Amino acid sequence: MKRFHLHLAVDNLEEHVRFYSALFGAGPSVRKNDYAKWMLEDPRVNFAISTRAAKPGLDHLGVQVETDAELEEMHGRFAAADAASVEHEDAACCYARSNKYWVQDPHGIAWEAFHTLGEIPVFGHSKESAKPAKAACCAPSGKTERNEKKSRTTTTCCG
Repeated sequence: MKRFHLHLAVDNLEEHVRFYSALFGAGPSVRKNDYAKWMLEDPRVNFAISTRAAKPGLDHLGVQVETDAELEEMHGRFAAADAASVEHEDAACCYARSNKYWVQDPHGIAWEAFHTLGEIPVFGHSKESAKPAKAACCAPSGKTERNEKKSRTTTTCCG
């Protein structure tokens, strides 16, 4: 089953954790000094906030899937939307390892479809890179031209 994902950039994590904990009636399921995440069932959403982006506001949207088959289904939906996608295998992002595809909507808003493989101890770090990601994850920057071929990379998140 899929879960909607929303990631906001915030300037004051504590203030936002208090607000969203009250709004959702529950504390975050993951809490770090620069990141918090709620895995809600009603509504079914993966809601994350972090202090990693250059400015507060919407960082990216997405769909979290539970299987590789669902991830490939979402990749097909991105292709049907005529959106050029970027694939990241075993990406280190937001304290997790994931396989994912990124696209941008017509306004340049980043969307990801991802299958979480496991947790990692540091935001955006992996075995391959000791340098953390600056943004929330590897969201594409700038508008992507339509009809480009999908590119395939094995990467750490923005590392």
